[in-house]
Amino acid sequence: MTDKEIKTLPLVFEQRKGLKKPPRHLADLSADERVVAAEALGEPAYRVKQVATHYFGRLVNDPAEMTDLPAASRDRIVGELLPTLLNPIRTLEADKGTTRKTLWRLFDGALVESVLMRYPERATICVSSQAGCGMACPFCATGQGGLQRNMSTAEIIDQVVDGARAMARGEIPGGPGRLSNVVFMGMGEPMANYKAVIGAIRRMVDPSPDGLGMSARNITLSTVGLVPRIRQLTEEGIPVTLALSLHAPDDELRNELVPINTRWSVHEAVEAAWDYARKTKRRVSIEYAMIKDINDQAWRADLLGDVLQSYGDWGWVHVNLIPLNPTPGSKWTASRPEDEDEFVRRLIAKGIPTTVRDTRGSDIDGACGQLAAVDS
Repeated sequence: MTDKEIKTLPLVFEQRKGLKKPPRHLADLSADERVVAAEALGEPAYRVKQVATHYFGRLVNDPAEMTDLPAASRDRIVGELLPTLLNPIRTLEADKGTTRKTLWRLFDGALVESVLMRYPERATICVSSQAGCGMACPFCATGQGGLQRNMSTAEIIDQVVDGARAMARGEIPGGPGRLSNVVFMGMGEPMANYKAVIGAIRRMVDPSPDGLGMSARNITLSTVGLVPRIRQLTEEGIPVTLALSLHAPDDELRNELVPINTRWSVHEAVEAAWDYARKTKRRVSIEYAMIKDINDQAWRADLLGDVLQSYGDWGWVHVNLIPLNPTPGSKWTASRPEDEDEFVRRLIAKGIPTTVRDTRGSDIDGACGQLAAVDS
């Protein structure tokens, strides 16, 4: 599949299905487009800035709370600039309420999920970038459901704003706090919806009232290895953390676990990730789901270490091992603790920093690879 084909495939899919675009939202608009939107509303440009200050700065979307807007036109202005994009269908909690998974219904009936996780030192939201996923990784519940459509920039941002609002209002145990981190590890392949995802990241890092004023270093963008998009990200000038979902160090197995590998090999994906680290000075995370008797052999740990070390030992990479989370009907399960320990030992022996991810929300199907957005 060519770069052009990957870029146009979601668009072709949407045209074939006759899907409409989500309503235009303030978060979709550039600074110039906001001026045009104000003119279309017959309002001065500062009205849009007022709404943006409420949405991005105060995390407010209720017209009743925007008392600086004219009462007679408040509902109309807010309705045009902040249309409802996400409707909550169900919320599940785990870890004594510090992990919260929300099922959202989009304007066209598509379902997506996001997961908010509060830790002692940070609060992270895991967001979706597509309804479903077209990468077809067989151990991932999202991938098995197929791709429905790309999400808009504003649909992505609205998940983040909702999480930030929940933290600010003290809805998560621990009292009022601040959302500090965003990870693109929810439903979908972010790099296959590149334009909207980059737009969302820019809204996250832009200072208020243009955006949420977050640190790019606290945003993690995950990909299964769409090499042209990794290289494009390298030139964006946004120092996010890149996470490459590798899951196997050899092409034979990775072709099975991550089908896109038949287009871009282990070597090509890792080389693109290394180039990102080299140019941005940002350490890359290698995501590796530990699957019992499939990819957790000691020799594969050695091979993974050799592959990563071949690009230098200057600390460009960190391996994040993920105990496989159960999904309905899956033939695979998590590695034995002793095999996981040996895998870690061998990578560290080769000088590769390695940790095992703290699994959150597996009992509510909110952990990595479990998001399926089923309304039942």
